Amino acid sequence: MSGVDTRYIVRESMYLVADVRLAGEDAAYRVKVRNLSAGGMMAEGNMPVQPGARLVVELRSLPPVEASVAWVREGRFGVAFAEEIDPRASRIPVGKGATSAPRHVRPAGIAPPGMDVDPARVRPI
Repeated sequence: MSGVDTRYIVRESMYLVADVRLAGEDAAYRVKVRNLSAGGMMAEGNMPVQPGARLVVELRSLPPVEASVAWVREGRFGVAFAEEIDPRASRIPVGKGATSAPRHVRPAGIAPPGMDVDPARVRPI
């Protein structure tokens, strides 16, 4: 690891999953993303990696990004992305719009088109 101090970089703590492949391999490993920044992430998982290993990381709502392993420690490892990403984009819901939520959690006022809902029949929560 280089002598550059990166502790000041804004990171978002979260619980996401990512599919990670070693460069040149087809098998993907599903890992837990513990924090994410524009330049990298900390992941946790049962993936055989060594510092310096080349990876391809696939996060939800983002195109695959090339990366390398910066450090490995007790089932967790740090990843440095080859190009910066927008970490907020990984939190964008896959389906967009008001009707993307499951029907049981949608307010009655935004029922699907053509579906008449009598507000008197809607059970209050």
